[in-house]
Amino acid sequence: MFYLLAFLDRTNLANARVAGLQKDININNHQFSIALTVTYIPYILSQLPSNLVLKAVGPNLVLPTMLTLWGVVTALQGLMTNFAGLIACRFFLGLFEGGVFPGLVLYLSFWYPRQQLQRRVSAFFSTASLSGAFSGILAFGIVRMDGIGHRSGWSWIFILEGIFTILFGLSAYITLPRSPAHAQFLNKEEKDYILSHLRATDPTCRDEDADSFSWREVWKTYALPHVWMMGVVLFFSGVFVYGLAYLTPTIIADLGYSSVNAQLFSVPPFAAAFVVSIIASYISDRYGARGFVSIFATILAMIGFAMYLGSPSVHVKYGSLFFSITGAYISLPTLSTWMANNTAPHIRRATAVAFASSMSNFGGILVTWMFGTLSSPPLYTTATITLFIFSVLSVVITAGTIAYFSFQNRIIAAIRATATREDERPGLGDRSAWFVYSL
Repeated sequence: MFYLLAFLDRTNLANARVAGLQKDININNHQFSIALTVTYIPYILSQLPSNLVLKAVGPNLVLPTMLTLWGVVTALQGLMTNFAGLIACRFFLGLFEGGVFPGLVLYLSFWYPRQQLQRRVSAFFSTASLSGAFSGILAFGIVRMDGIGHRSGWSWIFILEGIFTILFGLSAYITLPRSPAHAQFLNKEEKDYILSHLRATDPTCRDEDADSFSWREVWKTYALPHVWMMGVVLFFSGVFVYGLAYLTPTIIADLGYSSVNAQLFSVPPFAAAFVVSIIASYISDRYGARGFVSIFATILAMIGFAMYLGSPSVHVKYGSLFFSITGAYISLPTLSTWMANNTAPHIRRATAVAFASSMSNFGGILVTWMFGTLSSPPLYTTATITLFIFSVLSVVITAGTIAYFSFQNRIIAAIRATATREDERPGLGDRSAWFVYSL
């Protein structure tokens, strides 16, 4: 629910745009792109600080506070009347939402071992595709409130969705546990089982001192080759996800569908992405195949972009969204889980997950200018060619990352054959010979 509401409240601007927001507050495509860009700047800047304080302050306080505050901002968007009001709302929305995705990935790593993490990350990230479906259905119904209270239909999209977010955020102070040790719905045996299972599957969990905050661990993260290789792929993935999330209703409308039907026709591709992403996450966890699932997802997106470019048929272009949206919404959670799996101890993992989320959101900044401003509707040819090229590069770099991890695993396997864990100095984290990289 946290991420569903986060994505819904961040991307419902696309539905409001189709419902007449851009015309009512008298802004052009360039100004609309500026508003989207303004969202990402505080969003990116807040991610690392939020992740670093999450464990110290407690996710049971940090996450509900962010949720409640961005709900307030979402509702206030329904009262804006000009470009300045839109800019202010989008800035604070980005500020309060920034820590949600990396915070949730990190929070889940407190509960689940590495081999079982992606199903949980995909379960909450798939709600992003579900929010794409919900937002279309909700917008289809809510815009019919046009004129009630002397407000436009797009105003009610923000107000009603914001109020629900506020109420859920306040309830989360009561329902969200700080950690397994603080979960009232678990008995002592269940708590001990979770902790022992985490320690058994992650050798860095044995070193409590390594989990204490250190700026040295933060900087060490940026010296890891895989963080940068995966960061580039996450940038591309962010371009796919946020471009399709923000612009699918507009793309469908530009293909000739009415604004009301565009809201409704945006539902099936996101619903399909939800189902397939759950299946893909099971396969990824079951076989430990993070990189290979990511490649498969990117190839799906590549097929979608090629279909959109290659066919003049409106029906084929619409059908291409089933491939591109599904591929995009499998790729991002898979890559984020892969980053979390292969980075330790806690501070290093927190930094890497925040970096991963920041890179994907840098992709979001690019895509806000690609569609409409740098690439004209209704075909968005330049933007789609760029997405296709990025998907090819993603496959190449991901394959290189798999090769890098395989090579590192062979090196540490040779070390384990001639040494014992007691011979190794503490605090190595993912550089430990007993830390095996996920492929």
